[in-house]
Amino acid sequence: MHLVCSACRAVNRVPDDRLGQQPKCGRCGRAVLDPHPVPLSTADFDVFIGRNELPVVVDFWAAWCGPCRMMAPVFEQVAQQLSTRVRFAKVDTEAEPALAQRYAIRSIPSLLLFRNGAEVDRVAGALDARALAGWLQRPR
Repeated sequence: MHLVCSACRAVNRVPDDRLGQQPKCGRCGRAVLDPHPVPLSTADFDVFIGRNELPVVVDFWAAWCGPCRMMAPVFEQVAQQLSTRVRFAKVDTEAEPALAQRYAIRSIPSLLLFRNGAEVDRVAGALDARALAGWLQRPR
């Protein structure tokens, strides 16, 4: 399985049976599957979304948004629980307006789920941990 390093964005090949063993990046030596959401910019968005073979959920948020601030710890919690099954990333819509425009983000927080670089689902609004985990584990 190909996974993009959370730290240096290098693509690493990791055997499926080693996902739960905290694989290290071949380039920088840090954990490939960081259990914390990865901040993305326009420069590294396409590589992270397109080269990860695990699904990637992206939280489009802004610092001034109350529901975004309420959901941030929930997103972090679920990221730690599902770190070997789903990659978690965040895009600050104030810092990256081109990405928000590209994906027609009309309300925040908006969560977009990607598989093989393509958007497969989205949900707008804050979710609790149970609803977020359920949404991510739903078959698509």
